[in-house]
Amino acid sequence: MTKQRVVVGISGGVDSSVAAWLLKQQGYEVIGLFMKNWEDDDDNEYCSSRQDWIDVVSVADFVGIDIESVNFSTQYKNRVFAKFLREHSAGRTPNPDVLCNSEIKFKAFLDHAISLGAQTIATGHYARVREVGARFELLKARDSSKDQSYFLYRLNQSQLSRTLFPLGEMLKTQVRKIAAQIELPNAAKKDSMGICFIGERPFRAFLNRYLPIHPGQMKTVDGKIAGKHIGLAFYTLGQRKGIGLGGWRNGSGKPWFVANKDIASNTLYIVQGHDHPCLFSLTLQGEDASWISGKEPQEGYLYVAKTRYRQKDAACIFHSVSAKHFALSFAQPQWAVTPGQSTVLYDGDVCLGGGIINATSTEFKSTATYRRTLSAVIAS
Repeated sequence: MTKQRVVVGISGGVDSSVAAWLLKQQGYEVIGLFMKNWEDDDDNEYCSSRQDWIDVVSVADFVGIDIESVNFSTQYKNRVFAKFLREHSAGRTPNPDVLCNSEIKFKAFLDHAISLGAQTIATGHYARVREVGARFELLKARDSSKDQSYFLYRLNQSQLSRTLFPLGEMLKTQVRKIAAQIELPNAAKKDSMGICFIGERPFRAFLNRYLPIHPGQMKTVDGKIAGKHIGLAFYTLGQRKGIGLGGWRNGSGKPWFVANKDIASNTLYIVQGHDHPCLFSLTLQGEDASWISGKEPQEGYLYVAKTRYRQKDAACIFHSVSAKHFALSFAQPQWAVTPGQSTVLYDGDVCLGGGIINATSTEFKSTATYRRTLSAVIAS
């Protein structure tokens, strides 16, 4: 019987390496694919694809699979990095990992895998896929502490139907244990932190290489001038470090946080204390909606959502605005909900999809009605 061919994205890390080994043990015809997505300064201390390639070759030889390196750096710059810069220039805070998955890892990579005669692709993501009738569902990983479904919400049915997540049912500790037991050459390698083009480098220094500085006033929410900022693109809501105020003109000693950006006046607003009311939102508006199942969630239904990775699930009601726009009303105020970030909706373990946050508010225009609806749904 002919073995099913699967192309596995191998990054040089432990997760993707174990995923390749598991698939080989399960009888698949496995081909490894190393994606080179970034070329600028990729040989320095922050981002070294050269060392990753060395690790990939060692793993491929150990597992006994062919390996190929493909350069997607042009596609990455055009489809991911260009939008990353546009969003920051507009004062928003994008998540390039989300866009990279939908545009590169599950589009350019998938297309290349198909050209190699593969029926499916696989990655080391912690997530699961379940076939229900003629549809495919994206599920949270069994290991809730490592779940990466948040980054995958923009995938579509075609992409899900051709994707395997070998680690979805496993705990991270199990993956590390397997790597050590079979003596993978990279078994002790630390997990990578962040996307390659930033890595662990100082974010502001990196961004300053691509975006100009536009200084402006920094004010408290009651209008007092606190100093100057270097440019709204270099700050994000909820940011504490890098503001440069310390306990400015206040004996409380509480730290300062970024609370808002006024693009029109180029003003950065700050508040003191993690629990300041201006850092919380009861509602958000989302745009550029992407629903994995092919249909949007039910109007007025109670779901849970994340407004950033690793956030705890937050109960909310879904409100449809248009085909690509929606609103969420939360049972409890959410901290530092940030325009440009993704909000992802779940029904239990099933990831329904989500969209890009474009506005937040402490209240809806129809606040009283909406809160009555929210209370009724939660009570039921």
